Amino acid sequence: MDIVVLVGRILFALIAVGAAFGGHFGATADTAAYGESRGLKNARFWVLASGAWLLVAGLMVILGIYPDLGALMFGFFTLVTAFVVHHFWTDDDPMVRNGEMSSFMKNLSITGGALVAFAYFVTVGEAGPFQITANLIDL
Repeated sequence: MDIVVLVGRILFALIAVGAAFGGHFGATADTAAYGESRGLKNARFWVLASGAWLLVAGLMVILGIYPDLGALMFGFFTLVTAFVVHHFWTDDDPMVRNGEMSSFMKNLSITGGALVAFAYFVTVGEAGPFQITANLIDL
C-alpha cells in the first residue's frame, strides 16, 4: 500500500507543479492577462507569487517534506483562486459562465482533496511512507 500512497501523492501534487511551470512561469504574460480580465489587480505579481507557492506546495507533497503543510498550502491556493478568479456568478456570457463554473468547481474539488491529504498526513503522522520529514502539524 505504501507505493499506492506515494503514487497518489505524486499524481495529486503534479497539478500544482504543472500549473506553476505551465501557466505561472511558462506563460506569465498570458496568465496575468487572464487574471486582469477577471479583475485581479497587480496580476503579474500574483501570478509569479502564486506560481512559487504552488511549486513549493507541490514539491512538499511529492517529496514528503512537511507534506501536511504542503497539502494545506495547495488547498488554500485553490480555495482562494476559486473565489477571486473563477467567480462565474458575475459573468453574463453563458459560455464564459460555464467555463468559469467548471474551473470554480474543479478548484473546490482540489481543495477537498487537499483537505483529505492533510487529514491523511496528520493521521498517519511519522509513519507515512516515503517521507523525508515528519509532519509539521501534530493534532
